[in-house]
Amino acid sequence: MVRTKLCGLGTEADVRAAVDAGADAVGFVTDVDVDTPREVPTERAAELADTAPPFVTTVAVTIPESVDAAIEVAGCVAPDALQIHGDFTPNQVREIRDRAGVDVIVAIGANEPERARALDNVADALLVDSLTESGAGGTGETHDWERSRELREELSTPLVLAGGLTPANVREAVERVDPFAVDVASGVERDDEPGRKNHDALAAFVREARAAGEPGPAAEDV
Repeated sequence: MVRTKLCGLGTEADVRAAVDAGADAVGFVTDVDVDTPREVPTERAAELADTAPPFVTTVAVTIPESVDAAIEVAGCVAPDALQIHGDFTPNQVREIRDRAGVDVIVAIGANEPERARALDNVADALLVDSLTESGAGGTGETHDWERSRELREELSTPLVLAGGLTPANVREAVERVDPFAVDVASGVERDDEPGRKNHDALAAFVREARAAGEPGPAAEDV
């Protein structure tokens, strides 16, 4: 069964809703150099991560300027895993893993197969996303799922599929790519408050992801 990560959570209520929805992992965006309503200070990310119950993986999502900056975020938030965006080399990823003492998820663009191959068996997971030029996610745009499927079949490292996923398309995405996990941020947000989550959409996303391969129509947009 595919795992689900609900990302960009900024309030205790959103964390509770994600947990109640059955999320396997919850993500907190912090210390990023892009303008996003999902970012929270590292101290706040630590507070939110601390509200997650046992057996739900907490993930600090960051765009660090250096290896030391990545390690500082991990030390402040104390997550179960650190998701890093940026052009880090395999040796730098190894250093972050060793020094931070947490699993490291590396975000890569869907158009970076060579980088994915270089990071295979280096990162704990590779998150394939529709990234901006700065390396940030949350674009709300999908990419070529067939290319992601080819990467998933080639790589040994678990592949996390992201980029433009919503409750309406996640079932198809899982069926076409068969990833280890799926990740969503913008696709489950409220229309009236950027960055805050639609709790019904959180539940629908997890339900539809887990329903992949089962007969029946996909969910309507929420």
